[in-house]
Amino acid sequence: DIARDLIRLYSQRKQEKGFSYSPDSFMQHELEASFIYEDTPDQLKATQDAKADMESDRPMDRLVCGDVGFGKTEVAIRAAFKAVADNKQVAVLVPTTVLAYQHFQTFSERLKDFPCKVDYLSRARSAKDVSRIVKELADGKINILVGTHKIIGKSVKFKDLGLLIIDEEQKFGVSVKEKLRQMKVNVDTLTMTAT
Repeated sequence: DIARDLIRLYSQRKQEKGFSYSPDSFMQHELEASFIYEDTPDQLKATQDAKADMESDRPMDRLVCGDVGFGKTEVAIRAAFKAVADNKQVAVLVPTTVLAYQHFQTFSERLKDFPCKVDYLSRARSAKDVSRIVKELADGKINILVGTHKIIGKSVKFKDLGLLIIDEEQKFGVSVKEKLRQMKVNVDTLTMTAT
């Protein structure tokens, strides 16, 4: 059943028109210029390819592969900000609570000087925080939500999801991955892995 659904989903994605993002804004250039390290040629190419995919009207399905410390997260941050600049929301799915918090801190730190609200959802959050986040997300007040598989729970509704970033996809079960894709057939997807 899962295989049949997968085939149906991918053929649907092929025919689907995705959201075509605007060319880079001055804030996008500012964000990229504020990176404290020099981009590696691969990092630059991955960033350019992802942004070109986002600007096309086909839903992006891109895999960024690189060892730990090679700057995959920076590529994701730039893609996420491009989505936010066009008033779309971003979901960043990670396999563990610890990684959710780390990514939340990294995204928050990189985007602190920009009009962008980042939050995170995991089992470490209190019930009060969770209900606030769910409400703000549905109202469109949260631009980027980082989290464990909790972010694809039934109670979590995005106002306008434009980009789905998945870190270490192989650590999730097939059904979780496909639930993600079915959240919105025409959502751009960026998958990162070190393996």
